[in-house]
Amino acid sequence: MEYNTTRSKLLMPEYGRNVQKMIEYLVTVDDREKRLRQAEVIIELMGTLNPHLKTIEDYKHKLWDHLFQMTDFNLDVDSPYPCPTAEMIYKKPEVLPYPQESIKHRHLGKNIQALLDKAMVETNEETKHGLTQAIGYYMKLAYANWHKEPVHDDMIKNELSEITGGLLKYETGGYRVHYDNNRGFKPRNNNNNNNGRNFKGNGGGQGGQRNFRDNNGGGGSGYGNNFNKNRKFNKNNKNK
Repeated sequence: MEYNTTRSKLLMPEYGRNVQKMIEYLVTVDDREKRLRQAEVIIELMGTLNPHLKTIEDYKHKLWDHLFQMTDFNLDVDSPYPCPTAEMIYKKPEVLPYPQESIKHRHLGKNIQALLDKAMVETNEETKHGLTQAIGYYMKLAYANWHKEPVHDDMIKNELSEITGGLLKYETGGYRVHYDNNRGFKPRNNNNNNNGRNFKGNGGGQGGQRNFRDNNGGGGSGYGNNFNKNRKFNKNNKNK
């Protein structure tokens, strides 16, 4: 019985032990033409065992590279592709540069600094105001995500003023950010009075609205009914 401890190491486990045994035998074949034919058969078998490789462009080039790699680059055949080297296969990629910058306000992130820089140099007051409101709104979202609790507008206003040295002033209250394709960011006030709605509230709900309608000659109850009665009474007196 043969145990794994006595076997050679699997160089590419995805192809299995049997394929590696074929490749180990392939290296011992003396006839060059026969060795090439058997290598082509092994390549077809490797493609069958791993059909997902066929979705890769020029997948046979990859299979031949795997074949050379499994022979420890000792296979001598007339391959349709250049024989790779160990330096090419095991070459380590270059280290990607990573910016080592300390973020002063970590709960806001790094991108907020770019927004602040853009807003502080903006010359158009309306655009600057819109950017300030957008930054303040983003700061509220970032604070809520970081601390898992709501934040008051005055706190955002004070923090933004401290960060920018008083150059950006966030307006608290009923402002929301609206983006215009032609004019960019601009604030939109949500506290615009609705005369009909306010009158309805001042009049005590639906009764107030009904009184407003009755006073203008409409039917209903309240002052409108009294107005109709007075008009009818005056008309009768005039006929007399």
